[in-house]
Amino acid sequence: MKKVKNQKIYQKILDKYIKVNDEQSLYRGQQFSRQLIEEGVSPEEVVNLHVKSLLELYPNLNTEMKRSFKFLLEVMMDYGIAYREHQSLKDKQQQLNMEIELAARMQQRLLSKGVPTIVSLDIGAISKPASQLNGDYYHFVYDESGFVSMTVADVIGKGIPATLCMSMIRYAMDSLSVATMKPSAVLENLNRVVERNIDDSMFITMFYGLYDLNQNHFFYASAGHERGFIYRQKTNKFEELTAKGLVLGVKKDTKYNDYVTSLEMGDMIILLSDGVTECRLNDRFIERHEIVNLIRKYQHLPAQQIVDEVYQELVRMQNFELKDDVTLIILRRQV
Repeated sequence: MKKVKNQKIYQKILDKYIKVNDEQSLYRGQQFSRQLIEEGVSPEEVVNLHVKSLLELYPNLNTEMKRSFKFLLEVMMDYGIAYREHQSLKDKQQQLNMEIELAARMQQRLLSKGVPTIVSLDIGAISKPASQLNGDYYHFVYDESGFVSMTVADVIGKGIPATLCMSMIRYAMDSLSVATMKPSAVLENLNRVVERNIDDSMFITMFYGLYDLNQNHFFYASAGHERGFIYRQKTNKFEELTAKGLVLGVKKDTKYNDYVTSLEMGDMIILLSDGVTECRLNDRFIERHEIVNLIRKYQHLPAQQIVDEVYQELVRMQNFELKDDVTLIILRRQV
């Protein structure tokens, strides 16, 4: 019944416009089209209204014109189907984007990245995602008994699953008394959590360090994470901060090794994710000595300014488009 009514209304508007050719008739047609949209009338149905109206108003149209109407109807039927599919995909993509944006905001709240203020240490940290969600994670815990723990992790995977993994790691660490545990024990505990709770296709690399403020010793262990550096002010040289270990989540009974080094005045620990070492310069990856040169360029600055400036350099090298999440941490003994 509504189709018949719409047909009559449209025919009347069309007839007046053809005869008078005025703006008022055109405006009425535009307003009527909005009404049809609200009623859920498809584009091909509107064309059908037009064709039927014309044939009733001008029944003596020639055969070629009638064939052209048939052709137009067939084209618009396929167009209507494709349009609705396209619109459905757009709606789904918009919903997904909203969910990702919400997940990113939740991630920022859940994975707080505060840097402790300690008189004897100068600490700088930056972590930037290549997209909305960050697959990298860093975390500091300052224990008043004289220990500072630091974690850098990278999920081998992207998107919302990576975000959920990082949240799990954060809360698993909160449940451990990390200030009293060896780095190897922390990784072994986390490895069991990861192996039980994440998909077999996902793994996590992690570097965990514990700095003893009383003895100026740095204890650390690694689960397949990107090698960092240690800078020795006395020799003005950068050394590899090497530590071996299997990524988290492969084998539940994996054991990790503890390493230790001492820091003298002006020495720096540099931790990073593979988003730094896999920064692309045209058709190649950045070399590790080039990363060192970037740090040298700004090492006269406070630690936070160093990591900020190095990050900006990495972004410029990649034409302001990150290919991977980037995390960089510098810890410098200053007393």
